[in-house]
Amino acid sequence: MAEDHDPEAVDITIPEVLPVLPINAVVFPYMLAPMATEVEDAALVDAVVSGDRLMLVVCRRPEEDPLSKEGLGLYEVGCAVRVQRMLQMPDGTHRLLIRGLLRQRVGEIAKTEPYLVAQVHSLPEVAEENKEVESLAQTLLGSFQQIVELSPILPDEAYLQALNVPNHAALCDLVVATLEMPLGQKQKVLETPSLHERLHLVNEAAYQEQMRLQLAAQASTEMRQQMETAQREHFLRQQLAAIQRELGEAGESDEISDLRSRIAAAELTAVAREAADRELDRLARMNPAAAEYSVIRTYLDWILDLPWLKSSEGHIDLAAAQQILDEDHYDLSDVKDRIVEYLAVRKIKPDIKGPILCFVGPPGVGKTSLGRSIARSTGREFVRMSLGGIRDEAEIRGHRRTYVGALPGRILQGLRTAGTNNPVFMLDEIDKVGADFRGDPTSALLEVLDPAQNDTFSDHYMEVPFDLSHVMFVCTANVLGTIPPPLLDRMEVLHLPGYTDEEKTQIAQRYLIPRQTEEHGLKPAQVKLHKAALAKIIRGYTREAGVRNLERSIATVVRKLTRRLAEGEEKLPPVGLKNLDEFLGPQQFYSELAERIASPGVVCGLAWTQAGGEILFVEATKMPGKENLVLTGQLGDVMQESARAALSWVRSNTEKLGLAEDFFSKVDVHLHVPAGATPKDGPSAGVAMAMVLISLFTGRVARGKVGLTGEITLRGKVMRIGGVKEKVLAAKRAGLRTVILPAENKPDVLEMDEPFIEGMTFVYASTVDQVIDEVLKPAKKSSRPGQ
Repeated sequence: MAEDHDPEAVDITIPEVLPVLPINAVVFPYMLAPMATEVEDAALVDAVVSGDRLMLVVCRRPEEDPLSKEGLGLYEVGCAVRVQRMLQMPDGTHRLLIRGLLRQRVGEIAKTEPYLVAQVHSLPEVAEENKEVESLAQTLLGSFQQIVELSPILPDEAYLQALNVPNHAALCDLVVATLEMPLGQKQKVLETPSLHERLHLVNEAAYQEQMRLQLAAQASTEMRQQMETAQREHFLRQQLAAIQRELGEAGESDEISDLRSRIAAAELTAVAREAADRELDRLARMNPAAAEYSVIRTYLDWILDLPWLKSSEGHIDLAAAQQILDEDHYDLSDVKDRIVEYLAVRKIKPDIKGPILCFVGPPGVGKTSLGRSIARSTGREFVRMSLGGIRDEAEIRGHRRTYVGALPGRILQGLRTAGTNNPVFMLDEIDKVGADFRGDPTSALLEVLDPAQNDTFSDHYMEVPFDLSHVMFVCTANVLGTIPPPLLDRMEVLHLPGYTDEEKTQIAQRYLIPRQTEEHGLKPAQVKLHKAALAKIIRGYTREAGVRNLERSIATVVRKLTRRLAEGEEKLPPVGLKNLDEFLGPQQFYSELAERIASPGVVCGLAWTQAGGEILFVEATKMPGKENLVLTGQLGDVMQESARAALSWVRSNTEKLGLAEDFFSKVDVHLHVPAGATPKDGPSAGVAMAMVLISLFTGRVARGKVGLTGEITLRGKVMRIGGVKEKVLAAKRAGLRTVILPAENKPDVLEMDEPFIEGMTFVYASTVDQVIDEVLKPAKKSSRPGQ
C-alpha cells in the first residue's frame, strides 16, 4: 500500500549507480510493501550501507520476450526503492520492507558480482494538468470506491488513502498497485511516461475489476439466499416436528396425507401394500428438496395406479361372442372355434389360467385386428405392444430405480393403461425381437408367457411380484423360424394361411368397401363396384395372401369417385370392367403360365415366403461345354444342394429316362430361378429341379396348370415339406388345377377347408418316377433324347 503522508517529506535522492534486484512483481512509487528474497547477504548489506537504496526490476518471462540487458532477462524500466527494514529468516531468506520512490530506467551494467549493479536514469514524466485529466482522475476515484466496497480483501482505509494522495500520478500508482492485473499490463503502466495515458489504462483495468467483483457478489448473494431459504425451511420443519412430538400431535404435509389416504383406499396385494407403506414412511421423513424425494414419489404413484386386484367383469355369452367374431372377420373358423372354446372353459371354470395364443401367417390376413375382436367378444380391455425391433431387456422388465428416469417395463405400462389385470394383451410381431449387448428380450418373455410362473412376475422397477396369470396374451408372427424354441413351446400356434379369391371378394364386399366409403365421406349408394371389376382387382392389380393391397386399391377407386363428386359431378358412374383402368390404370399382373411352360426346360414349382405362398418358375438350358452346372437366381446353399442332387439322380437313371449314357459329357447346364433379386432357399424345390432337367434333356414339355413341390433324395424319394396351405392357395390364385405333393403331406390337405381345395386335383407321390408322367407330356416321336 502507498504511504499516507506527504511524499515530499521522504528523501527521494537517487544515486547514479544502484544495486539491481530482479523480482516477480511490479513496484510503483509511493508503494510500501513487504518482500521476500533469496539474494546473498552481501548484496543486501551493501545496499543498506550504501544508502538503503535498491533498483527493483521485473524479470521478463523467457517464453514471451528475448533476454535483454546483457542476457539477464530484465525489463528496462523499474522502480527505485528505499529499504525500510530487513529481517533474516531462519531458512536463510530475507524479509524486506521497501518503499517505492521513483520510476527509473536501467542503463549500463557496472558489475554482476557479487550482485548486479547498474547505472540508473530517471524516467521523465509528462504530467498534464487539464480538465480531461481531472475527469479521468475523478472517474478512477469513483471506480476505486466501488472496488473497495465490493472487495473482500481491501480495507475501507484504502479509499481514504486514495482521497488524500497529493496528485493524480500518485492516485494512479496507488490504484494500479491494488488491482488484480496481469504482470505485463502493470509493467506497461509503469513504463508509460504520460499521465493521461496511464489514467486511461488504469481506468479500463479498474472498470473490468469492478464488473468482476459485481458479478461475483451477485452470484454469492443468490447462492447465499438459496442456502438460507433451504436451511430456514429445514430448521422450521425440524422445529415443527419437535413441537408436534412434544404435544403428541405429530402431523404430516398435505401431500403425505393424501398419499396415505390413497394407499388405504387402494386395492393392493399384501406385498404391494407393505412396499407402499415402507416407501411412504421414508418419504415422510425426507426433505422435499432432496433428490430422492421425487423418485419415491413417482414409485408410489406407480404402485397406486397399477390394477393389482381390479378385473374386468362381465357375463360370458358364447352366442354373442360367436356373433361378434363373425361380424369382425370372415371365415377363420379354426381361430374362432378356439376362442369360443376358451370362453366356454372360462365360463365353467373362472379361475383357469389363460392360454397363450400365437397367430402365425403372412401380412394382411387379420392377425392384429383379430386380437381386438377377442377383447370385444370377451368384454375385456385391449392392449397392444409392438415387439418389432426391441433389443433391450429393460423394455420388458423395466429399469432399476438406481437409474435416472427409470420406469417399469412396457408390460406393466400396458396394464396401467388398461386399468385392469385381465385385459387381452397383444404382443405384435414377436418373431422380430432381437438381442444385443443390452440383453435378450425373448428370455424376459419366457416368464411373461408361461402360465405356470407368470403369477409372480417381477419388474425391475417395481420389485414387487405382479400376477399376470389373469391376462390373456395373444401373440402374432409372420414366421416361426426366428422364435426361440423355449418361447415357442409356451404358445399355442394357430396358422392363418391367407385368403382365396372367393374369400377376398366376400371380405371386400362386407368390410373393405363399406369402410372406405365411410372414411371418404360417401354414401353406400354412391359407390357401385361390380363383382367382375372386384375380381379383376384381386387377380390383376394385387397379388398377396392378405387384403392390404386390395384395400388400398379400393381406397384409390373410392378416392377418385370422391374427387368427381367434389368437382360437381352429380351422378357417380358404377365401376365395372370397362372403366376400371380409368381408376386404377393398366393391369399390373398377368398369368404367364401358358407362355412360360410352352417349351422344354421350364416347370412351375410352388414356394413359401413370409408374405404367403408363391408360384416359382424353374428354367434350365444347355450349351456345349464340359459337364458344368451353373446356378443363378440368388439361390441359397440348401437350394443349390437340391439342384446338384436332382442332376445326380438324372445322371444315375439315364436308361430309365431313355437318355444316352454320355448325354452330359459335352454340355454345360444353366439352371435359373427367375426374380433373381429375391433370395431363395429351402429344400422343397428339389422335385421341380429334377423335372426341369428331365424336360430339358428329353424334350418333353411340362403340362399346363400343374404345380409341384417336394424335397428329393439321391435315391429318388420325395420327402415331406412345409407350408402346404400357403402353396395350395398360391397355386389356386395362379390358376393351377393340379398340385403334385409328397405323399406324407396328404394329411395337411385333408385338414384344409373345402373352399381352399375346391376345383383342385392333388397327386401324392413317394418317388420321382411317379411325378414324371404327371408333370411332363409324352415325348414327340421326332425328339432325340439327350442330344
